[in-house]
Amino acid sequence: MAVLSKIRQRSFFLIVIIALALFSFVLADVIKSGTFGSSANSVGSINGTDISAQEFMQQVAMMEKQGQGMSNTQAMNTAWEQKVRSIILGEEFEKLGLKIGGEQLINVIKQNPNFAQNQQFLNAAGQFDENKFKEYIKSLKNAPNQEQWLQWKDFEKNIETYAVEQMYNTMIKSAIVTTKAEGKFAYQMEENKADFDYVTIAFSTVNDKQVKVTDAEILEFMKKNPKKYKSDPTRSIDFILVDSKPSKEDEAAMLESISGVLTGKVVYNEQTKKNDTIDGFRTVSNVGKFVNDNSDIKFDSTYVAKKDLPVEFQEQLFNLPAGAVYGPYIHNGHQCLSRMIGRKPNATAKASHILLAYKGAERSTATRTKEEAQKLANDLLAQAKANPGNFPMLAITNSDDPGSKNNGGEYDNIAPGQMTPKFNDFVFNNPVGTMGVVETEFGFHVMKVSGKNDAVLLGTVAQKIQASDATIDAAYTKASQLESSALENKDFEAIAKKAGLVVAPATNIKAYDEYVQGLGSQREIVRWSFNKETEVGGIKRFEVPQGFVVAKLKDINDTELLPLDVAKQSIEPILKNQKKAEIIKKKMSGSSLEAVSKASGASVLSATAVTVKNPMIMNIGMEPKVVGKAFGLAAGKTSEIIEGTSGMFVVRAKKVVKAPAISDYAKYINQEKSQNQSYASSQAYIAIKDKAEIKDNRGNF
Repeated sequence: MAVLSKIRQRSFFLIVIIALALFSFVLADVIKSGTFGSSANSVGSINGTDISAQEFMQQVAMMEKQGQGMSNTQAMNTAWEQKVRSIILGEEFEKLGLKIGGEQLINVIKQNPNFAQNQQFLNAAGQFDENKFKEYIKSLKNAPNQEQWLQWKDFEKNIETYAVEQMYNTMIKSAIVTTKAEGKFAYQMEENKADFDYVTIAFSTVNDKQVKVTDAEILEFMKKNPKKYKSDPTRSIDFILVDSKPSKEDEAAMLESISGVLTGKVVYNEQTKKNDTIDGFRTVSNVGKFVNDNSDIKFDSTYVAKKDLPVEFQEQLFNLPAGAVYGPYIHNGHQCLSRMIGRKPNATAKASHILLAYKGAERSTATRTKEEAQKLANDLLAQAKANPGNFPMLAITNSDDPGSKNNGGEYDNIAPGQMTPKFNDFVFNNPVGTMGVVETEFGFHVMKVSGKNDAVLLGTVAQKIQASDATIDAAYTKASQLESSALENKDFEAIAKKAGLVVAPATNIKAYDEYVQGLGSQREIVRWSFNKETEVGGIKRFEVPQGFVVAKLKDINDTELLPLDVAKQSIEPILKNQKKAEIIKKKMSGSSLEAVSKASGASVLSATAVTVKNPMIMNIGMEPKVVGKAFGLAAGKTSEIIEGTSGMFVVRAKKVVKAPAISDYAKYINQEKSQNQSYASSQAYIAIKDKAEIKDNRGNF
């Protein structure tokens, strides 16, 4: 008692001591993990510009909120790419002095339909009124509540950035020049044709067992081509999945449960102290309420077409009599019961059309006049009526609707109001088989009503088939035992085999990845694999949607090159072919094509009218080096042995037929210019990004 009394007297000091001990423990962990370091306040830096962690995470949160279904990791990666682009291009804009003034900003805003077509900013003539717009912005600025003004400033900043970037891209595209000489060269590459004879021995004739490629050779190959095989730091893991899927006993219990829903059941009422009889699904009057009370998926009052019902149960469900119940059946991991509530005749329709657009019609690029389009529509209607079975072919060869022409002009399950009004009226106001011509804002349509479809309303009780607590506990126990065994002896394969499980690999994991191969979204496993405390051979258990995973860190790759197991897929065939080339060369001796043929046992073959632009050798494939050599040889001359794409070649030139000179190369100049301009902006950004100094700490967040 005396001791207790003394403790009570000094309780304040004890609390202080315990608090200090806890603080020192936390502080040590903080210092150890580097949270007080600079990386804690920065997600990274671009060319020396730090990206504040607080501001960045606010942007991520906003992006995650706005993006439907976007995960936190996806939002973070998107926000990072936007930030990198913004800083890199911002530096370029500043160097070039690119900016836009107030009037230019107004012009950009006027092109935005949200403003240009807003009645609030239109004058009596229906035109955008700058003064009205400026007054509106002034009212936002002077409003007591500044929230809308701040939102506008953010929007204005985004518009300004967009406009400046468009100017920058335009400048880059304008700098792309294609000369007449380049146009002429492109013409010659396309039209000059070579004929030649050749002997080839394919790499596939040498067995892979004759050539071995080591990991060291693959690594050396990557080091010689570091840009091509550049990679962020990666990790590789092995894992054992202990599945906690429902057992047969769990499935039987679920079946019993939903059978009770079907037939009704008697339950004890604690309040009345009596048994209550609950109606079953077959007899209940309020189907919607019953579904919401008993189903994991809430009641949907939408009428659906047959095609939207579960494929394997379409016939049974669609043809249910009113009030009848189908089930139990399993769909998407649920035990289900479906009851027919109602049927709506002719709810959707099937129709085919041939669109004949004309100059001036909405979204049209056609050059025909309106009169020409109408005449053609009437002609095609006459042909369709004379031979209805030919309608699909008429649509394929004549329709201007890219969305349906390749399908014979057909649209199925058209809902009322889905199509433009006159199209809609023709389909739903005419019986099946009717044909006619309808004019809409898109042009003239040759129409055919092919069918009408009913829609049904079903009430479905769906109960997710889940593992019981006993099943989950058993999986947890098994995973814990595996983790313990792996920590003790490290023999992952033997441990998995003893448990009747398999070891699966997951490779090329990057610090900012969300998904792990074979496991889906598993950010925690990614974070663990990149933790500085996790060493190669480290073991840890994780809970995943499928059950439990015991993971082992297999490899740490901080070389800035692709991991070996990934690089091997593309590099090993290259190195094998190089070794096979040396074996094949020994068989291809001789100073003439016939001598090479005799020595190697390969036939002399011929290639005709081959071009440099399309260096395809019939029955062989693309062989640019071989074709290029054939163009460079004088007639009758034989080449040295050439290492091609598919094998080794010896070529003897026959002739090169040069394309005739033409007076105008404009077509080829424009083609080359358009092609170069199409990717100039993206290539420019890639180039300046490659030169940028980027430090990426996303993996720590």
